[in-house]
Amino acid sequence: MSNKVAATSSLAIAAAVAAALTTATVTTTPAQAAGKEKCYGVSLAGQNDCAAGPGTTCAGTSTVDYQGNAWTLVPAGTCASMDLPAGTDGSKRAGSLEALKRDLPS
Repeated sequence: MSNKVAATSSLAIAAAVAAALTTATVTTTPAQAAGKEKCYGVSLAGQNDCAAGPGTTCAGTSTVDYQGNAWTLVPAGTCASMDLPAGTDGSKRAGSLEALKRDLPS
């Protein structure tokens, strides 16, 4: 009986380790692991990467250029310094590592 208990314990430990590794894999995509970061507010309409925010469902569904809640993967460390055109009010646009509340679809 003790072999059966030991086998069950080993199986439970293996399952817990597998679950932990799966969680780590889900939170870090291969592209991000390769020196990329999500940059909000820099993609053109229809050229965002997945899950942009309200009004979008996945990649390519943003409807406004430089939509503040739409993101694109860019080389790590370049997001805030990307050269973007001025906004419609003449203000300087910049990318952000967090979703922005500017240039959202109506």
